[in-house]
Amino acid sequence: MKRLGKVSHYAKQGFLILRSTFAPALNDPVVDKNLQLVGTVKDVFGPVNHPYVAVKPRVKDPQKYVGEVLYIDERRKKSPSKDKKHKRNVKKKRPAPQKRG
Repeated sequence: MKRLGKVSHYAKQGFLILRSTFAPALNDPVVDKNLQLVGTVKDVFGPVNHPYVAVKPRVKDPQKYVGEVLYIDERRKKSPSKDKKHKRNVKKKRPAPQKRG
């Protein structure tokens, strides 16, 4: 669990806006201090040193999180699958032509 930052406000577009000390990856799960899923990271903007993070909430009343500290849950992160290469249609190479006499 990594501290993401304190929620500054709830934007009218439906995002929780907070200030962070690092830039998290998009779609990282965001939890509160009780490890309850609050939402996911949808945008990172602003200065590189202390970026703003927009979190798309998945809770009924997101305004109650204003002023609270949120965290990135590293256990819930989706690891990149190694089977992506096999899911694509990869053309097979033709064998080299045989030399004649």
